[in-house]
Amino acid sequence: MGLFKEDLKITPPMGRHFDPVDTSYDAIIIGAGMSGMAAAIRLAMYDKKVLLLERHSISGGLNSYYNRRKRGLDVGLHALTNFAEKGERRKPLTKLLKQLRIPYDKLELTSQFESQVSFPEVTLRFNNDIELLKSEIATQFPDQVGNFLRLLEHILNFNEVALDNKLVMAKDVVDSFISNHLLREMIFCPLLIYGSAWENDMDFSQFVIMFKSIYLEGFGRSRGGVRRVLELLRERIEEVGAEVCYRNGVKEILTHGNQSVGVITDRGQEVMASLILSCAGYPETLNLINDQNDTKKIKPRTGKLSFTETIFTLPEKPASLGLNQTIIFHNDAQTYSYQRPQGFYDKRSAVICLPNNFIDDDYQEGVYRLTMMANYELWKKLSQDKVAYNEKKTEVLQDSLMILKKYMPALKSEEISFQDIFTPTTVEHYTGHFGGCVYGSPDKSRDGTTPFKGLFLCGTDQGFLGIVGSMLSGISMANLHGFMNPSLTTDSSTNITTSSL
Repeated sequence: MGLFKEDLKITPPMGRHFDPVDTSYDAIIIGAGMSGMAAAIRLAMYDKKVLLLERHSISGGLNSYYNRRKRGLDVGLHALTNFAEKGERRKPLTKLLKQLRIPYDKLELTSQFESQVSFPEVTLRFNNDIELLKSEIATQFPDQVGNFLRLLEHILNFNEVALDNKLVMAKDVVDSFISNHLLREMIFCPLLIYGSAWENDMDFSQFVIMFKSIYLEGFGRSRGGVRRVLELLRERIEEVGAEVCYRNGVKEILTHGNQSVGVITDRGQEVMASLILSCAGYPETLNLINDQNDTKKIKPRTGKLSFTETIFTLPEKPASLGLNQTIIFHNDAQTYSYQRPQGFYDKRSAVICLPNNFIDDDYQEGVYRLTMMANYELWKKLSQDKVAYNEKKTEVLQDSLMILKKYMPALKSEEISFQDIFTPTTVEHYTGHFGGCVYGSPDKSRDGTTPFKGLFLCGTDQGFLGIVGSMLSGISMANLHGFMNPSLTTDSSTNITTSSL
């Protein structure tokens, strides 16, 4: 029996051949993450000859899935942010669906019930209507209501996706509005752990992106989880004729002077293109260039933020154990410590995701996910000792259960029917991200440019975040850099440009 009430049919990835058909393309996309897939679709829609190269056998990158013991399990983000109802215009989700020509109904999208930020003695609830969060702040922090409304007005008037925004740290801005330390920390908690490449702070543009996507638009989930989103992207790739090669990544980016000219694949093929878009990450992309001079001039930092995640199932669903929240941002102190821990992982805070607790629950059993911040270097060293590595993973499971039992005292660990744990080394293996980092380098390139002409970034290190943000990044970078005809950089049906996403 499968995990879902009705098993979602997942076809094999399109273009499952390993080798490129030709040796020359208009565009090469490095990595079949969601930004790379969206960029490939967008370029191929306008008759560009596109090659998408993916090192693994499945697409999705940081946001993918795997099957084990007849269960299909999501990895990566816990929910789709930027929720939008059908017919809502000018929402990021609506815009990207129009850009990619994907009908809204095909997402089979459902909304969260309610989520919460839980600090000692204070809890703030929120859902997909900002009015709930406003009322919670009025109850818990009555002297901060006016300050929060002024911050909200500033956020609504800020163009967070303008490619010429300067780097400004978010806490400096928010401190000019919010005078209560605890409220500030609680506001930041979900935004940091769902998108910041910086320790204990984030760029204000990214703060606004995350604030709007989580607090103003909110969480949703497609029936079947991330599989459905990936399946829709794969279907569109096939329809528009982009070519995909799985199990064949990029070994080297070829350059001539300061111009990128093509790639050498993992399987040794030399393929040429005038445009290369990489969603591999900024430092990872430059590391693919065999150049002893130009690549030394810019050295993007490797991100420090990585995680462990425990996934397990029980016969009982969370609601039957007394918990109806969709996502809980747990923190056991008045200050939120968002940084690489000194030990293997930091059990002082965690994200608890309960995929059953969306309005439409398509799971047959209870599914529980708990994420904690982790230290890549310690896990990497420990991975050389398989026994010790597995023992530490068991410790993660035990601490995860202890945190969960604070919210669900009736939970019985002996009834766990399935469990799995991934660590920073798992992230590194399946994404290729240096240091197992999840949110990329703190050195972003908003316009996607690199030191080499013809080579551009999309995805996390371009600066848009989340599942919707990743796809918008791929679309915007394709629009900005992929067309000689400027009229193609704006889609008349949605009026979407790189500065108006």
